[in-house]
Amino acid sequence: MTSGLPCPLCEGPERRGALERTLRVLAVDDEAPALEDLVYLLRSDPRVAHVEGVTDATKALRTLHRAMDAGQPVDAVFLDIRMPGLDGLDLARVLSRFAQPPRIVFVTAHQEPAVEAFELKALDYLLKPVRAERLAESVHRIVHEVLDSKTTEPAGAAPAEKSPEVGDEVIPVELGGITRFIRLADIRYVEAHGDYARLHTATGSGLVRAALNGLEERWRSAGFVRIHRSHLVSLGHIDELRLEDGHLSVNIGGAVLPVSRRHARHLRQLLVRRNRQPS
Repeated sequence: MTSGLPCPLCEGPERRGALERTLRVLAVDDEAPALEDLVYLLRSDPRVAHVEGVTDATKALRTLHRAMDAGQPVDAVFLDIRMPGLDGLDLARVLSRFAQPPRIVFVTAHQEPAVEAFELKALDYLLKPVRAERLAESVHRIVHEVLDSKTTEPAGAAPAEKSPEVGDEVIPVELGGITRFIRLADIRYVEAHGDYARLHTATGSGLVRAALNGLEERWRSAGFVRIHRSHLVSLGHIDELRLEDGHLSVNIGGAVLPVSRRHARHLRQLLVRRNRQPS
């Protein structure tokens, strides 16, 4: 019986060889015991080549710049949120301005900052105490994104902006005062709610503090398209396109959503293009 957790041994020979001892990571936590535990777990993972631990944001920035100057940039930063001085969220904002920003995984004892962490495009969000199995999932996401970004870049080309593989991104949402996590691939459509957006899946919905315009830009490559000033939909979840009394709409899992005139032509073109692609 297998655990279902991602691991290098489950990969094919070529992929497994590339996965072993690939990642260079940095752990940042102002609490020494928590930092030591995290570094120990990371060093125990066969996909991690190098781990360094520091206790504050200033040391983290120095370490990252030193690694870049040496031609060995850090692939991912495991980052505590609540730290004195420059906290984890502030540091993540600084890192997002790097030409090639490292992937961010927040590690914290608190669920409250999860929505803001999502807005900073964190790859994952781990709650303390960190379990080895849960950490392995984060490493799995990171290493695959690193490998996929390398295989899709033409030889000699400048590194392209990196984005998570479709469906791999995990998003923290607010559900009745509780933060839960859903996969991007499970989102059927998004509905504007003032300063928030409501993400709808087959099993329910949840709020994130994000503007629809920002989500449209961020998730375009994952197959999301704007159909109305209030709605963003996943093309892959559209069940049917309806035209009634001159008004266009889409049916997604029983929800009928209007398509505005300004978006109708573009939506049709995308659906035709999608249907022509070989399966």
